[in-house]
Amino acid sequence: MRRTFIHIEEKIARITDSKRTSIELWKSLKGPRATRETRMEVVAWLAVCKFDCRLEGGFVRDWIVGGYSNKPAGPSSSWISYRINPAGTPIPELNKELIPCDLDCHLSTYWPFDIDRFLDLLHKYDIECVVAREDWRYILLLDEHAPTGPFTMDLIEPHVTLTHDRIDFDVNNLSLEKDYTKELGMKVDIQSKPYSIELETIVQNIKDKRFQILRPIDSSMDIRIAKMKSRGWTQMGQPINVIPNPPQKCDAILVPLPTSTELYKHLVQKLKDTIGYQVKILSIEQIKNPALEDAYLAMKHLIAKQCTNKIPNERELFHGTHGIGIEGIVTDGYDDRFWASGKWGRIAK
Repeated sequence: MRRTFIHIEEKIARITDSKRTSIELWKSLKGPRATRETRMEVVAWLAVCKFDCRLEGGFVRDWIVGGYSNKPAGPSSSWISYRINPAGTPIPELNKELIPCDLDCHLSTYWPFDIDRFLDLLHKYDIECVVAREDWRYILLLDEHAPTGPFTMDLIEPHVTLTHDRIDFDVNNLSLEKDYTKELGMKVDIQSKPYSIELETIVQNIKDKRFQILRPIDSSMDIRIAKMKSRGWTQMGQPINVIPNPPQKCDAILVPLPTSTELYKHLVQKLKDTIGYQVKILSIEQIKNPALEDAYLAMKHLIAKQCTNKIPNERELFHGTHGIGIEGIVTDGYDDRFWASGKWGRIAK
């Protein structure tokens, strides 16, 4: 795959190689081959190599890997619109037909970000910039009057990076970091079981304009899915609910399932159909326990080998228990030595 897509490595290096010279940068900004995309590469390089940011999102997917580019009809000044956020700040937004549209950079977790120093660097390279501020990010409008056309950039605060660890699509899970000049990174590791989605598969999906959904669907996800499909992308298979592994010191974590998701609504309806409509749902949480998942998948594989069609007779069931039994189930799974017959399943003693 490296031999087939050598141009991907070249683009990665243009953003992550800290040894690039000012002369090289100026050629991408003002030279005869300078384009909107090469100017975006220079701004990304400044963020990644000078401020240790991590580049993620649509620019990595569409430009670095896919090589896709599209500009809407009309003058570049018509590409920009503004919305007013709840604080009354006008936030620049670009025409959604623009590909690549913007840059998404996550600020370093190691030291504070100096926006003035970053703006000074942009000024040094004659890059026009207007800044808007929100609680969790800086929004930059760049090259508003440049002949190549404008683009925006999100500089996302570290605390948001640490807490927003869910991803929407497999093709949006790629990232670039300083001095990894030949490597694509993953925001969340989905190569291990039970997901087993390898980096090479994601690259090929981008080339084929296919994507896989990796989180529960809600109204905001419906909008993202519709946007991808309107750009000619095809959804693959059924959604997979990816939950990142817990920290090493923890055996398992509980992740709240938002009430707006289709999975939440499906589970509530199933529970009411099973128990009765008088049931009151307080909350739904998902368990992420890699050790138990591995054991379950291994047993499922062994059972499948004994089935004539190689498909195990797998079923999703409800289980009821007292509060004291929850922690044991979350960390160690079910223990058949402790049970009593109950109305809706086995009730832990």
